[in-house]
Amino acid sequence: MNDLNALVRDQLDDARASAHGRSAHLFLHDGPLRQTVIALIAGASLDEHNTPPAASLQVLKGRVRVIQAHTSQELRAGQVAAIPRERHGLLALEDSAVLLTAVLTLEPRPLGPPPLVAVRG
Repeated sequence: MNDLNALVRDQLDDARASAHGRSAHLFLHDGPLRQTVIALIAGASLDEHNTPPAASLQVLKGRVRVIQAHTSQELRAGQVAAIPRERHGLLALEDSAVLLTAVLTLEPRPLGPPPLVAVRG
């Protein structure tokens, strides 16, 4: 089990010590599921990048802006949003920590109800 509050403190400390003003720690890796705490000091950013098949961003501390080609969305501590399905960047409006939850591969789901399983006895 991980203590998110401790991860936020540690990553913010690391971001403040970093020349780029950011730090990240992947703390959960289960098959295609990844959870990462990312910390950015005010004014630091993540340049435009691609999106995994499914992802969300929860602000644990501070305030950030998700920037897309023609729009942006501001998120504050306690808010969560789906990551846009297009290239995007992230800007810290104040010292911030976010929880990125990403699914790297999606298995196709069969349509309809699950198949019946015959029990032999």
